[in-house]
Amino acid sequence: MGKPVLRVGQPEISAPRSALRTPLTTLLFLLAGLAPILLRAGDVHPGHGPALGRPVLKEEIRRWDTSIGPDGRGLPAGRGTVLAGRALYEAHCAHCHGPNGEGASAEHLVSDGMLTGEWPDKSIGSYWPYATTLFDFLRRSMPMDRPGLLSDDQSYALTAYLLYMNGLLAEDGYLDTRTLPQRVMPNRNGFVNCYPDSPLSDDSQNSRLGSSC
Repeated sequence: MGKPVLRVGQPEISAPRSALRTPLTTLLFLLAGLAPILLRAGDVHPGHGPALGRPVLKEEIRRWDTSIGPDGRGLPAGRGTVLAGRALYEAHCAHCHGPNGEGASAEHLVSDGMLTGEWPDKSIGSYWPYATTLFDFLRRSMPMDRPGLLSDDQSYALTAYLLYMNGLLAEDGYLDTRTLPQRVMPNRNGFVNCYPDSPLSDDSQNSRLGSSC
């Protein structure tokens, strides 16, 4: 049987496009696309990394370096009263945590429950070990829809009001850099220190509870 004759005007029969996409062809295409990236990543400068991103600015470090130690190290200057904190709570917190901290779409903040029992109650008054941690969390993460909104004075005020709601601060009380670390939370000694060598470690607590982490 002879070869088929291709007549003038008759379309040439070719192999399907998918047949040309062999694994080797696909690999070559991938390598061609990745080559510029691989070459750029290999452009390493001593002390500067693999040419990714840019050097961080001192102002950015200052803005992000807001951690507060349990003993109050790192607290900013400022002052806030329970009265000022009440207005802030009503404006930014009550719609999620309830008018009296009883909880709504978000968890409760105030309760007379206990940690011991079938359902441990982890409210601010019964669970949190340090008031400074509460301040740090509020300033860094609240309100949930606009984290970082609160100024330093507002963070002190809202912390003061939450402590007041939990019966841990007088109605005419206030908090500042000096008085906040002095507040002793009921569950202060209910945690085990997993990092006894940390510069922020409380040696007295570590000696009482030891480390079993």
